[in-house]
Amino acid sequence: MLGGYAGKILDVDLETGELKDKMPDEEILRRYIGGKGLGLKLIYDEFRDDMQPFDPDNLLVFSTGPATGARVPTSGRFHVLTSKSPLTGAVGSGNSGGKWGPYLKFAGYDAIVIRGISEKPVYLTIIDGKAELVEAPEIWGMTVPAVTEELLNRAGTDPKKTSIACIGPAGENLSLISCIMNDEYRAAGRTGSGAVMGSKKLKAIVVSGNQRQKSANPEMLAEKVAESMSLIRENPVTGPKGGLHVYGTAVLVNIVNAHGAYSSRNFQQSYFPEADEQSGEKLAESYLTGTTGCWGCPIVCGRKSFVPDGPFSVKYTEGPEYETIFALGSNCGVKELDAVIKANHFCNEFGIDTISMGGTIACAMELVEKGKIPEEKLLGFNLRFGDPGAMVECVWRAAYKAGFGADLALGSRKLAEKYQAPEYAINVKGMELPAYDPRPIQGIGLEYATSNRGGDHVYGYTIPSELLGIPEKRDPYSTEGKPEWTIFMQDLGSVINSSVICLFTSFALGLPQYAGMLQAITGMELDPEKLLKIGERITNLERHMNNRYGFNSVQDALPKRLTAEPTPAGPSRGQVSHVPEMIDKYYELRGWIDGVPTEEKLKELGIA
Repeated sequence: MLGGYAGKILDVDLETGELKDKMPDEEILRRYIGGKGLGLKLIYDEFRDDMQPFDPDNLLVFSTGPATGARVPTSGRFHVLTSKSPLTGAVGSGNSGGKWGPYLKFAGYDAIVIRGISEKPVYLTIIDGKAELVEAPEIWGMTVPAVTEELLNRAGTDPKKTSIACIGPAGENLSLISCIMNDEYRAAGRTGSGAVMGSKKLKAIVVSGNQRQKSANPEMLAEKVAESMSLIRENPVTGPKGGLHVYGTAVLVNIVNAHGAYSSRNFQQSYFPEADEQSGEKLAESYLTGTTGCWGCPIVCGRKSFVPDGPFSVKYTEGPEYETIFALGSNCGVKELDAVIKANHFCNEFGIDTISMGGTIACAMELVEKGKIPEEKLLGFNLRFGDPGAMVECVWRAAYKAGFGADLALGSRKLAEKYQAPEYAINVKGMELPAYDPRPIQGIGLEYATSNRGGDHVYGYTIPSELLGIPEKRDPYSTEGKPEWTIFMQDLGSVINSSVICLFTSFALGLPQYAGMLQAITGMELDPEKLLKIGERITNLERHMNNRYGFNSVQDALPKRLTAEPTPAGPSRGQVSHVPEMIDKYYELRGWIDGVPTEEKLKELGIA
């Protein structure tokens, strides 16, 4: 067996209650690594073109990689996939940190494949190699903190060596923007995976164990880790004096706003004059109580925060992250950081993806602004841009589908379609866009349009080069070289998400470091070229699966607002996204025709 793997996959049939251990195929691990790649292959082997999101056969896969739980930097992550996302209709995908991933490995498993629908609410425990399904209707309806505390008490294990992944009320109520939470404050966000878990009546998964995996070459690993740690510490973003450690991800608020790419009011504007009031600096000055990091992380970008008093008081919480501050703040026209902290806390408590929640609220606010939603539908709810109380109220309404919350739980695309104004849903493939206006950042616009899971920035993260000049500066306004760079970053992202470690390491590390550490852990013969080819295979497999669902070039497009309406004010005034001018070159370089990999490309990559 290759180094770094537990060597077992748990197959769970919720309909029959049957639990089976399966051995991973070593050849599949060599070709797909783990994490995202392994999860995609497990789904593909049972793929069905007519799959629906809440079918019993819609697989829910939790997958670690060889680096998860290993003695490498940022090794605390795991990946979640579903055969079909209820939000997008494509393959569902999310990634999370914390400590749940390592403790799944320590419990003796590389991955969990969940199928079927339980008759009653259940939770799954995996403790030192022993798996058990437990009927627990009494925990259905609990919030994320409540069920986490309850199951930690029931586990009978050391709480410091035990981790809970679960859904909140939003997932139970099949909100299309719900997510899977772990360790209370970490989220496998995006694509509505929480609703898939809720449809299966699976409330939580408890993991604990002491089964450490051995690396193939410990001496080589120590050498490669020392090299990587040195680069991380010396980097101005990831080092101990770097922006991520000092201010968290919210360090980006003022940086992105200064470029004129910090959208507000549902992307009607690309500059927010009050951005300084919700920046990382403001968070540190007024609401920060400490810092926190995921398992095995030297960067420590997590924030501990509170709001001491007022209508949005919170005694203890974590975050908010940069994406959340944008989504629930500037994109809703809300400048009050205390309200954003409260709304973020509610999202964590109820199990809701903050980016999609904010994008849906912003869409609803514009629909109200444009007179598309009748007043009688709102029943006196003052849903207006800039109203912090209304923004916060939307979160619990969406979680419980209370009143207008039933519409919010649909996500922005289905919400806007319901009120016959699809142009106000700022999304790609049904998923709400994150916190970078693509009009003045051309590469990230191409990433949004072509990302397999929808409006997404992290699978092809061009922002470091375009805005920060890392590893080298690329003109954000220029389209030159952006198809090539977007492809590289997407395939690199597939490698990182399959390893599984944190994307933020890519500020400091490159393919030589990733290949070196993975070779030392697994014993595979890897170099940068071979590793990037694996990333390309993973990206193309996901694309091929989406093609079988009916996706093609039609869905690889930004909302017209971003390609036809120039930014109205601020540092980037007059800019539009030029995705339509870059997409053909992107397809040519990919070996795709109209968004579909050719037979030659699939054959080259060994995808049947």
